[in-house]
Amino acid sequence: MLTFYLWIKSINMGSVFYAALTAVFYFYMVSAWGGYVFITNMIPLHVFILLLMGRFDFKIYTSYTTWYALGTLMSMQIPFVGFLPIRSNDHMASLGVFGLLQLVLLVNYLKYTLSAAKFNKLMIAFGVFISVVAITGLVLATKLGLIAPWTGRFYSLWDTSYAKIHIPIIASVSEHQPTTWTSFFFDLNFLIWLFPVGVYLCFQELTNEAVFLIVFAVLSSYFAGVMIRLMLTLTPVVCVCSGLALGRLFDIYLDFKDVLRSRAEHGSKGLTEVFSKLIIVSTFVFYLYFFVQHCTWATSTAYSSPSVVLASRAQDGSQSIIDDYREAYYWLRMNTPEDSKVMAWWDYGYQIGGMADRTTFVDNNTWNNTHIATVGKAMSVSEEKSEVIMRQLGVDYVLVIFGGLLGYSGDDLNKFLWMVRIAEGIWPEDVNEKTFFTQRGEYRVDDLAAEGMKDSLMYKMSYYRFGDLFGNKDPVDRVRQQKLSSNYAKSIKLDVLEEVFTSENWIVRIYKLKDKDNFGRSLIDVGDDERKHASKRVKRMQTRKKPELDLRV
Repeated sequence: MLTFYLWIKSINMGSVFYAALTAVFYFYMVSAWGGYVFITNMIPLHVFILLLMGRFDFKIYTSYTTWYALGTLMSMQIPFVGFLPIRSNDHMASLGVFGLLQLVLLVNYLKYTLSAAKFNKLMIAFGVFISVVAITGLVLATKLGLIAPWTGRFYSLWDTSYAKIHIPIIASVSEHQPTTWTSFFFDLNFLIWLFPVGVYLCFQELTNEAVFLIVFAVLSSYFAGVMIRLMLTLTPVVCVCSGLALGRLFDIYLDFKDVLRSRAEHGSKGLTEVFSKLIIVSTFVFYLYFFVQHCTWATSTAYSSPSVVLASRAQDGSQSIIDDYREAYYWLRMNTPEDSKVMAWWDYGYQIGGMADRTTFVDNNTWNNTHIATVGKAMSVSEEKSEVIMRQLGVDYVLVIFGGLLGYSGDDLNKFLWMVRIAEGIWPEDVNEKTFFTQRGEYRVDDLAAEGMKDSLMYKMSYYRFGDLFGNKDPVDRVRQQKLSSNYAKSIKLDVLEEVFTSENWIVRIYKLKDKDNFGRSLIDVGDDERKHASKRVKRMQTRKKPELDLRV
C-alpha cells in the first residue's frame, strides 16, 4: 500500500524523489513476499491504460522510468529473484511498458518534426513493425528457453480448472480454493456494499489516481474470487473505496448550512431536515463502531489461533485445549536420535523441522512436486510396496494425523485423495484414484471401503488399534460419520511398522520402520509360517535360563 501511495504521489508531481521511494518500498516487497509480482504488473498496467486514454506526459515518463530502473536493479539483488525480471514472462509487462514509453517519446518528437501525412504513414508502418517484432521475439525467446514460460500459478488464475487437472499440488492447498460468499461477508462486513459505491465515484472523477483505483478494484476482485488467499489483494482497495464513499456521505449529511438557511425561512421544516440528517449520520457511526468490534473479534479469534494448539468448546461453554501436535513433536525431539528422518505429508514439514528438530522429506516449500509425489505414493500404495520406497528414502519414522476419534476434520484421511492425485500425476501406472472409490463412486472408510483404500498404508496407520478403544462395540469415525464393525477394525494389522507414539486424543500417531533381520529381510519378505517360527524362537530364547559363567582360570 505504501508502494502504491508513493506511486500515485510520484505521477501527480513528476518527482524523481517519490519515484525512487516507490522503488525502495517495491524492493522491500520483493524481499518479503512472492506476491510482489502483483505490483510488478499493476503499475505498468496503470501506465498502459493512461497511454490509451491519451494522458501521456513527462510526469508519467519520469516516474515510471525511475521506478522501473531502480526497482528492477534492486530486486535483482534478491537471490530468489535474480534475473527473473528480464527472463520471466511474469515480468514482461513491466519491461514492455518501459520500452513502449521510449517509443511514445520518440513518436512525440516525430509528431512535431514531420508533416501530418508523413507522420500518419510512418506511425502505421512503425506500429505494425514493432508489434510483429515484439510478439515474435517473445514467442521465440520463450521457445528457446531464454525467457521462462508462465508458471502454473499464473495459469490457475485465469483457468480455475487448470491446477486441478495439471498441478494438483496447487489445487490441494486450502488457501488456493475459490472464495465463498460467506468469506467475503465475513472479511469485509458492511464494506461489501460501500465498495461498489466508491468505485462508482472513481468513474465520475477519472483522475489518474481514480483510474489506478478502478484497475486495482477490478483485478483484485477477480483474483479474490479465484483464490481465497488473494483476499489479501482485495481488502486494501475495498478499504480505500469504502472510505471514499463514507467521506462523500459524511460531507453531504454533515453540511448543515442549507438546512439552517431553510429553517430560518420555513421554521419547523428546517428542524425536521436537521433531525433527519443526524439520524443518518448516527446510523453510519453505529455501523463503523460495530465494524471495529467485528474486525477486532475476527483478528483475535479467527485469524490469530495457532495451528499447533487447538481449542474447542464443551456443551457448557467451557474451553478445552487440545495439545496433541506439540505433545507429539516434543516426544519426537526427546525420544528419537538427532539424525532421524520423519516421513509425513508436507503440511507438517515446517512444524516437525522447527518444533521437533528432525529431518523431513517434504515441507511447506512445495517447489519439488516429484518429491511430494513420492511421499504421496508411499502413503497410497500397499504396505509391501511402501516399504520399498521408505527403505530407499531412509525413513526412520512415519507421522500421520488422524481425527476420527475426536472429530478433527483436518486429518490426513480427508487430505488423502490429494496425495493420491499428486502421486498419480507422476506414477499413473502405480496409483489410480478410481481404486480408492467403491463401485458406486463413494469415498468410504468403513467395511464397504474400496480394496485400494483398505490396502493403503495411510488407511492402516490411521485405523490400527482403533477398534480396541471401543471394546466389543463398533467403532465410529466421527469425521466421516461412518461405522466400522468391531471384528474388521481389530483385524487391521501392520507388519513393517510398529506404533511408538499416539497422542492423548489420537490426533497424531507416530510409527517406526522396523529393522531388517540378520539376513537383511523385513517381516514382509519372509513367509507367514517362517514369521511365526521366528517369533516363537525369539520367545524361547527370552525365557531360556541363562547359564552361569565359569570365571575360574
